[in-house]
Parts: sequence; structure tokens; C-alpha cells
Amino acid sequence: MPFGDGTGPVGPGGGRGQGGGNRPGAGPGGYCVCPSCGNKVQHQRGVPCNTINCPTCGNRLTRG
Repeated sequence: MPFGDGTGPVGPGGGRGQGGGNRPGAGPGGYCVCPSCGNKVQHQRGVPCNTINCPTCGNRLTRG
């Protein structure tokens, strides 16, 4: 039941919003990982991993 003042019950997602939680890839830290060779590169805030090519084999990285 919403209270209208932002103090209603916490929703099913825990109320943390997008980018919260403890799943891999959550938040600004972590690594970008190559799905082909496994090379890891430190993730940089504001730079999506899938826009970075692996320095070892050239494939696109994923968040990991």
C-alpha cells in the first residue's frame, strides 16, 4: 500500500534500484572479461564493456 510520501513498503527488488544488488557486474567496479580468452580488464565507470576490444585477441568484452 503506497503512502504517497515515499515511505511505502519495499518492493520485490529490495528497493535498491537499477545497478544495485550483489550480482556480478553491479555497480561501477568490477572487470570486463573476454568470453573467448578469459582476459580481464578493470571496468571504467561510464564505459560499457561491450564497447572495448580485448587487448589479447581483439574480441568484444562482456561485464563479468
